[in-house]
Amino acid sequence: MIKTIATTPYTDQKMGTAGLRKKSKVVMQPNYVENFMQSIFNTIGDLSGKVYLVGGDGRFYNDIAIQKIIKMAAANGVAKLIIGKDGFISTPAGSHIILKNKADGGFVLSASHNPGGENGDFGIKYANESGGQAPSSVTDKIYQNTKEIKEYKIFDAPDIDLSKIGTQKLGDMVIEIIDPVTDYVNMMQEIFDFEAIKKLFRSGFTMRFDAMNAVTGPYAQRIFEEILGAPKGSVVNFRPLPDFGGLHPDPNLIYAKELVDLMFSDKAPDFGAANDGDGDRNMILGKKFFVTPSDSLAILTDNYQLIPAYKKGIFGVAKSAATSSAVSRVAKAHNIGYYEVPTGWKYFVNLMDSNRITFCGEESFGTGSSHIREKDGIWAVLFWLNIIAVTGKSVEEITLEHWKKYGRSYYMRFDFEGISTEVADKLMADLEEKLPSLNGRNFGTYKVSKAAPFVYNDPVDHSSTKNGLVITFEDGSRIVYRLSGTGSSGATLRVYLEKYETEALLEDPLKMLKDILEIAMNTAEISQRTGKQKADVIT
Repeated sequence: MIKTIATTPYTDQKMGTAGLRKKSKVVMQPNYVENFMQSIFNTIGDLSGKVYLVGGDGRFYNDIAIQKIIKMAAANGVAKLIIGKDGFISTPAGSHIILKNKADGGFVLSASHNPGGENGDFGIKYANESGGQAPSSVTDKIYQNTKEIKEYKIFDAPDIDLSKIGTQKLGDMVIEIIDPVTDYVNMMQEIFDFEAIKKLFRSGFTMRFDAMNAVTGPYAQRIFEEILGAPKGSVVNFRPLPDFGGLHPDPNLIYAKELVDLMFSDKAPDFGAANDGDGDRNMILGKKFFVTPSDSLAILTDNYQLIPAYKKGIFGVAKSAATSSAVSRVAKAHNIGYYEVPTGWKYFVNLMDSNRITFCGEESFGTGSSHIREKDGIWAVLFWLNIIAVTGKSVEEITLEHWKKYGRSYYMRFDFEGISTEVADKLMADLEEKLPSLNGRNFGTYKVSKAAPFVYNDPVDHSSTKNGLVITFEDGSRIVYRLSGTGSSGATLRVYLEKYETEALLEDPLKMLKDILEIAMNTAEISQRTGKQKADVIT
């Protein structure tokens, strides 16, 4: 019942910062999924006794790909698969299940915040036994195997019924279908003060949670409405759909338009939040007030003692290099460890496993802690609700008090999308060559104190990674350039701007960053090289 099928390699199966991401139609090509999965199995080697998680965010082609993975796992000697009912599981819940069951890893089928559907994107994340993304040393070997693959193994059997919780078998392999929500909910109840949040909702507090027709809808309904008592209807777009109902499931000011419009209207509830496609990103809003992910990380870190699970203290905090420096000031004030890493959640994992950090976050709407080895959107939302419940203050009041205490990092990200890879690579290479000549140079009132590539030396495994280019000015303002690894085609140039202020705390960020944006555009020759006069997405 095991077939060995001859195949030829695809040359484009190199994983980015969060797994393999491609257009759905690319993944639908003959043997595409099979080649990639067999390359992973070949890299792992002996699979006897191994246990893996399988699930996804429900996007288009998930159901077909999951059945392929099940049959290939059985053919390659995997002992057991743990699968979310109907094939669903969020990325953070998946990480928790891997850790809780001491599994050997997992496969979460998601392209995270990218659009879904037949003309959208598809992805496969490969997690190791930590519950986090496999390190580059492993993914590089997988990529090498994808270029050399000649055959794959697959079980010749009918599809497995994933609609019923319980245990089945395929050959010698055990298949355990689980409720993907329950274990995650139990973990959240162990971290946060649910009784305080219930009391908050009983007092008349209102919220709107937009699941963006993605995987966290069932999680959010269970937690916010059924357990915590938020009014029915507080969770919207809660039914996961293969194309996310036409929405772009990226929780930011551009793509979560329905939520943003409500929160900036006179009918706004007290609190607003959204998650992305697979549940690892979050956006936080108050009445007519937006909290940047950089500020959110800093505020959560500053208030860790209000959360039951962290009352005894935290080890430290880390941020990606592109994230604003706001949390660095909090870490210094609390005398806790502080680290700056490349973009990519996998760089936080070594720091968590070695007890160097408890919290971490990226500017791209990802925040989390060492309760799992992935970012966690609902965790961040519950953290904010817990702070509000304990302090009795609004989102805006909490944020303004934070700025008065620490100063404000005006911060924005500018995305130039759909650039040819050749043009993007040349832009970055030429800019890196130019950086040494910028040191000490004046740009109006801004003087460059340091211009250099960002290089991270991991204190745990002693690996070294270069990720992005940074121009720092004497007043602490910064420009960061990097190419994103989360797209499915072409290249996205991301430019991050930051300006630190202690007095003018309520100005328009775009106005405050106007001069730095002009410096960033001209220095990298963005318009001349890409033809773009302005960014495609501004957050």
